[in-house]
Amino acid sequence: MSYPRLLAVFFRVSVMGELAYRINFFVQLFQSVLELATAVAGLAVIFSHTSTLGGWRPDEVLALVGIYILVGGIIGFVIQPGMEQLIASVRTGTLDFTLTKPEDAQLLVSIQQVEIWKLIDIILGSAVLVTALLRLGGKMGMHQAAEFTVILLAGTVIIYSFWLILATLSFWFVRVENILMIFQSMYEAGRWPVSLYPGWLRFALTFIVPVAFATTVPAEALTGRMNGVTLAGAIAMALVLFVISRVFWRLGLRHYTGTSA
Repeated sequence: MSYPRLLAVFFRVSVMGELAYRINFFVQLFQSVLELATAVAGLAVIFSHTSTLGGWRPDEVLALVGIYILVGGIIGFVIQPGMEQLIASVRTGTLDFTLTKPEDAQLLVSIQQVEIWKLIDIILGSAVLVTALLRLGGKMGMHQAAEFTVILLAGTVIIYSFWLILATLSFWFVRVENILMIFQSMYEAGRWPVSLYPGWLRFALTFIVPVAFATTVPAEALTGRMNGVTLAGAIAMALVLFVISRVFWRLGLRHYTGTSA
């Protein structure tokens, strides 16, 4: 079975489960709208005192906020739930059931849990991004759009690989959830251009916890700030980190004892 078909199956199962608790939709909608309103209000306050922020104009930062919400929605939609479920299944030994299936185990654990209401963040983030582009003049050529798409995909792969590496640590350590919380805290910094932060923090957000590749770098592609070196570097990092996460995952499986422990 192909990846899209598998994802469709898990999505359908998640929809059936979530429809039993429809209040979650309104809770997620309230949280998402509140987060968006807070972010926009913060921008309004800052840009009421200055015309640029580290060389970024208001609409350019608004585009960054849209990407931040969009990518955050993707993480919450499929990446985070799957990794959290992986950690739980390693701890309880129920990963055995996944490993006995004919499909690739990494693929299955990556899409086994879907939070359908996070689609709200994806929709809101996309709407904010489109609004920002319209305010910027909507003059985005095919080349710029292609760069943005490639960078966004590379950033998503980087974030997924990073999450998989963190989740795979559960094969050796009992409590890994705290490490995931650290990533979530660091991701909050992605709502602002990383160039605004001190050098040490900018390095950390780029190469240690690669938030910049998911938010700032795609925004740079939209605003004409990105060069070919950054594009090539993002693609290379996505490929390297994906391979590392795959190798680390297979190494972790060798240390998995399952319910036999």
